[in-house]
Amino acid sequence: MFYKKNDEGYKEALQGVRLKTLVYGEKTLMSEFRLDKGKTLPMHSHPHEQSGYVVSGRINLIVEDEKFEAGPGDGWCISGDAEHGAEVLEDSVIVEVFSPVREDYLP
Repeated sequence: MFYKKNDEGYKEALQGVRLKTLVYGEKTLMSEFRLDKGKTLPMHSHPHEQSGYVVSGRINLIVEDEKFEAGPGDGWCISGDAEHGAEVLEDSVIVEVFSPVREDYLP
């Protein structure tokens, strides 16, 4: 599967939080998130391991009791079932990979 960059196909997960699945296979799924400054992603958990990378912007990522300020080039890996959320400090673009595949993110 291949993906060619375009601005179509984003869906609003929360107000000010848009996501688009870029590619997926049997074991992983890659999504791009566009986050508006000032938005908060509430604390939540899911069984998927989640690795992420900041393309542009800045966020505070909260994982369990740890807070990490992430900017362009910074990355993370969150274990499945770990409680996490984020505060969006600047308009941001984030790429995240989930394993196993998040069926709720399939196009």
